[in-house]
Amino acid sequence: MSEQIRTILIIIVSVSIFGLVVFILVKNYIRNKINYYLKEKKNK
Repeated sequence: MSEQIRTILIIIVSVSIFGLVVFILVKNYIRNKINYYLKEKKNK
């Protein structure tokens, strides 16, 4: 029983870390795009 719980916890932690990394990458990508378009609009 404890082996199952350990496996489930490892899966949950791995998915959480992966989701956090993806979230940070997407957030930075969107922030860079917004800053780029704001600079373009300001220059016009």
